[in-house]
Amino acid sequence: MPRKPKKGYFVRGQFVAEGSELDIEYKRELKGGIETSKTDLKRESAELQALGEALLTLRGEARERLQLPDQLIEALKELGRITNFEGRRRQSQFVGKLMRKLDPETLEAVRTALDEQARGPAQATAMLHEAEQWRERLLADDDALGAWIETHPGTDAQQMRALVRQARKDHQAGKPGEAPRQGKAFRELFQRIREQLSVHGDDDHADQASAQSREEDA
Repeated sequence: MPRKPKKGYFVRGQFVAEGSELDIEYKRELKGGIETSKTDLKRESAELQALGEALLTLRGEARERLQLPDQLIEALKELGRITNFEGRRRQSQFVGKLMRKLDPETLEAVRTALDEQARGPAQATAMLHEAEQWRERLLADDDALGAWIETHPGTDAQQMRALVRQARKDHQAGKPGEAPRQGKAFRELFQRIREQLSVHGDDDHADQASAQSREEDA
């Protein structure tokens, strides 16, 4: 009586019987690949969902430049209106699905716009620290005013000199044991320094843009 053929399949010309160790190994590898794929898809979905939610924080003008699909724009508006936790969660998932339809270039533009907006406050904070350092230096060192005027030629030297002089007088006028007074000149000096740093920063950005334009033309 002929033997009943074993059930199985061929892999690269090799017969693999069902239930054999090789069969179990292949199935384990296949299952692991599927689970890994599901994990990757879930992670990508969560990232796109978070990116979509972050679009709500993007300023209107920056968001308009992205030229997002109307359906996504409306979905984002609806997400911003919803306050109910469950409703917001579902709408956020819907936004994530719409984000998945965007081409890679648009997604990259979204990330870039969010990064640029996030850098804004950091640059402003750095400028405030720089202004504070310059004010301390101007009040402590007579030569600092010359250095400031040299690096910031747009400064009204006479006005700056008068502010430094008055701020020093206010600083010295405090009673023994008390913290030095911070009068109007002290605050105005900081304001003038910050204004000049802002102008200087804008000039730097303009120079960089001009240089980049020349490189592109070349």
